[in-house]
Amino acid sequence: MKSRLKELRAREGLNQTQLAKLAKVSRQTISLIEREEFVPSLLIAVRIARIFEEPIENIFFFEEDEL
Repeated sequence: MKSRLKELRAREGLNQTQLAKLAKVSRQTISLIEREEFVPSLLIAVRIARIFEEPIENIFFFEEDEL
């Protein structure tokens, strides 16, 4: 799964630790999501979407070949 997480963090001036605290996850979880090594649960995705005030599908998405 792809994400715009790193881009959105930069836009808001947040580092991984700050975002992790807001999303109630570890910094390592944010790092893994950004490196596309971890697919977040729906709960984590919703928390992140609310932090950035964006629909989930504007943050997380699949490439056609992943479906």
